[in-house]
Amino acid sequence: MPSKNHSISIIVPVLNEELCIGELLNHLNQNSMPSNSIEIICVDGGSTDKTPKIATQHGAKVVLSQKGRAKQMNLGAEHATGDILYFLHADTFPPNHFDQFILKAVNNGFLAGCFRMQFDTKNLFLRFFAWFSRFNLLLCRGGDQSLFVERELFKTAHGFNEAYRIYEDTEFIDRLYRQTKFKVLSAHVVTSARKYQEIGTLKLQFHFAIIHLKKYLGAGPEELYRYYKKFVST
Repeated sequence: MPSKNHSISIIVPVLNEELCIGELLNHLNQNSMPSNSIEIICVDGGSTDKTPKIATQHGAKVVLSQKGRAKQMNLGAEHATGDILYFLHADTFPPNHFDQFILKAVNNGFLAGCFRMQFDTKNLFLRFFAWFSRFNLLLCRGGDQSLFVERELFKTAHGFNEAYRIYEDTEFIDRLYRQTKFKVLSAHVVTSARKYQEIGTLKLQFHFAIIHLKKYLGAGPEELYRYYKKFVST
């Protein structure tokens, strides 16, 4: 059984997520073990809707931040009390007993890792794409799969690089791969396909592939963001 000595801080960067944050927080409370020590921190990047109010009503700690997921997640880590940090997008839902999966992995010596991923759609292309999240390769990683990392390792790795306004998850995971044995857990998170539905499945996946290629060829954070802003941002 997982050790009772570990505590988990779930860090959720949010910005105008009133339509889904309440559902996510209910899901986290209902699918974690009451015996485990868990805190939930919503780091708000300047919402103009009811996101902070809803988060507070559902028992989450709300931290106000400048906009930018890397900044928000780093600030959340500063406010966290848990020795395991679990970074989660507002539209991604972890599996039942997700905390048990994480604790078991940590107790087995894995200080960082993620879940496999499924999309909340029957679209065959996205289901095929998500299938590759089972492979423990950097090319198959992304923030939608969520990320757990031991607190001291997070500090040693210097957290998320705030120069990256996009690609911050993959850039950080790349550094984690170099510093520790990364674990891909067998269970799945379910993440929203809303951006694919807004922009177009093939079109968005093509642009994500170009961003990966640009990074591989040496593009810096500003070049990646300019490309994203021109072709992806809605």
